[in-house]
Amino acid sequence: MHKTIAIIPARGGSKRLPSKNIINLGGKPLIAHSIEFALLNNNIIDEVYVSTDDEAIKEIALECGAQVIDRPASLSGDFEPTSTTLSHALTVIQDPVDTVVLLQATNPLRPKNLLKEAFDKYKMSRKQSLFTVSRDHKKLGKIINDTFEPYNYEIGQRSQDLEPLFYENGLMYITKASLIREGTIFNNESLPFVVNHKFATVDIDTKEDLDYASYILKYFNEK
Repeated sequence: MHKTIAIIPARGGSKRLPSKNIINLGGKPLIAHSIEFALLNNNIIDEVYVSTDDEAIKEIALECGAQVIDRPASLSGDFEPTSTTLSHALTVIQDPVDTVVLLQATNPLRPKNLLKEAFDKYKMSRKQSLFTVSRDHKKLGKIINDTFEPYNYEIGQRSQDLEPLFYENGLMYITKASLIREGTIFNNESLPFVVNHKFATVDIDTKEDLDYASYILKYFNEK
């Protein structure tokens, strides 16, 4: 049986927000949100792994029901790409893996049905990977020689008439294990999956990001 697994990378060496991956968000460690999301989707995900170099993260991950892959220090630097972490994980896991669902701990909030809807579209597309994007409604431009040059609009144009532009929001990546073994997670051929939800605006790297995430989570819990 070729498995679909979830991998959640979580380094211990956060500088701008110390102990970021286990900091409290809504009454539970940050990483617990992604682990619980994966476990709730056990009709798609066969196994949940956390790749970490940190003992505190490891302990919490195990308590939450994930398996742990000990990441070597050589793959835990500030500039190490996520693709090498996933490649390492696949070398450690002995069973055949067909598909990897990458969940980033710093994007902890996801719509309940996101994986099912995205996975169905991924399977139908027969593409090697899928990644989530959101629409950006801002009027963007460049500053050249102290002059602002509009990029996606003309001066005076209404925001609602802008040509749609999208950004990679980091909520989820679904990738064939074979593509990861080639050294990448997604490419120009990958399928974009649009998520226009407030959860897609949450990406935690600073205390301000954490405060914003807490507000968004509280708002939707009360709603």
